[in-house]
Amino acid sequence: MKLEKITLYPLKMPLVSHFETSFGRIVERECVLVKIQSEGLTGWGECVADRDPGYSYETTGTVLHILRDFLLPMLAGQEVADAADFQRRVASVRGHHLAKAGLEMAIWDLLGKRQGKSLRQLFGGAREAVEVGVSVGIQASPEALVRVVEQYIADGYRRVKIKIKPGRDVSEAAAVRRAFPAMRLQVDANSAYTLATASALKPLDELNLLLIEQPLYEDDIWDHRLMQREFKTPLCLDESIVSPRHARYALEMEACRVINIKPARCGGLSQGLEIHEMCQKAGIPVWCGGMLETNIGRATNLALASLPGFSLPGDISASARYYQQDVTLESFTLNADSTINVPTAPGIGVTVDENAVKKFTF
Repeated sequence: MKLEKITLYPLKMPLVSHFETSFGRIVERECVLVKIQSEGLTGWGECVADRDPGYSYETTGTVLHILRDFLLPMLAGQEVADAADFQRRVASVRGHHLAKAGLEMAIWDLLGKRQGKSLRQLFGGAREAVEVGVSVGIQASPEALVRVVEQYIADGYRRVKIKIKPGRDVSEAAAVRRAFPAMRLQVDANSAYTLATASALKPLDELNLLLIEQPLYEDDIWDHRLMQREFKTPLCLDESIVSPRHARYALEMEACRVINIKPARCGGLSQGLEIHEMCQKAGIPVWCGGMLETNIGRATNLALASLPGFSLPGDISASARYYQQDVTLESFTLNADSTINVPTAPGIGVTVDENAVKKFTF
């Protein structure tokens, strides 16, 4: 298919409430939307890079630079067969996975629309609805955290992830566990610890957690291997898994017992599919993380999480969790069993509200 025209939309969207992690607090989120027009069809993608280089070195600024000056000139006006062909064409640009993933997402949208198939059908997804949880940022106090978690449980979420950082870790998790003894609970450190300071997390082993996510450096695999030997709670790698190759390293080194697949972090949905297959063969459970996506990215995450290896609830909460106004005509809602339905329309399965896109473009 010929990629006739590619348009970029840098967005700035206010969140329903602030979101705080170990690397800072945000009250509005930036991202870049990609629109590709091809042979009478339109495909949409989302680059999930934010304003600041906290989670990743990529920002909205770097994404716009790499897209405009390198990736788009490679692709505009070209015939691109599929996601694998796209990956071959952009391989000369090292890294910049968030930028590449936004483009690849739009190509998947076009592929689905051309074939009249949803992403779930293209991927071979097994589920019509995906089990999900909610990610809760750092709150003012353990008591405030418990109140926020209580509200999400009342909303219907059956799995909760809380963000932690040094000094705001064991006491927070213990408070939530005391309040909700049977709830599925996990914690996420976003690389806030070193191998030396991670010993402070050892009491988490007594709280019956699903997992401890990315406690050590964002590019580390080896030290996670050493830490996992000392903990009975499964460690989960997120930031460290930037490609299928890094997933292989982690599996071979036994650096973790769970992997969080974020297709944007790995360079695209095709790369997420490859990691899923690798983990299935190794018997390692995976789940789909979130990056505060709009409904465009949320739709693709749901399709990916419909695959059989995604055996843990994903961070793919209902639309109302994030923005007062999103950029699609559809909204995703939470079912009574803590699931969200996977889109069934061709492509990514949502209709972009271009007036909303223009409203939030900066």
